[in-house]
Amino acid sequence: MVSLTEVAARKVGEFLQSQSAGPTAGLRVGVRGGGCSGFQYALALDEEREGDHVFEDRGIRVIVDDASLRYVKGSTVDYKESLMGAGFEVNNPNVVAACGCGSSFRVADEEPSCGVTV
Repeated sequence: MVSLTEVAARKVGEFLQSQSAGPTAGLRVGVRGGGCSGFQYALALDEEREGDHVFEDRGIRVIVDDASLRYVKGSTVDYKESLMGAGFEVNNPNVVAACGCGSSFRVADEEPSCGVTV
């Protein structure tokens, strides 16, 4: 399961409403290869597709494709606002290493993509 904080759910709800999204729309939480640690998060408003795992939390559909689920299972999506900017942040218990800027991560049993050792 992937969950949302109250703030993240409210923000996703606002985005979905402003986009006049359909009833199967929600927040897609996925991963893609990239960054110095191996993976990067991919968050987007999207519709459910065949083979997706769908979780409902705080009235928001959280959509995860099958390939991404093993990397984000148990994660919580939050939304942060500060003087430096605002955006979504994934708190992922599966992460064993992350790059210095926080935009990429690595999970156990995956080799780092840039030769970094932990």
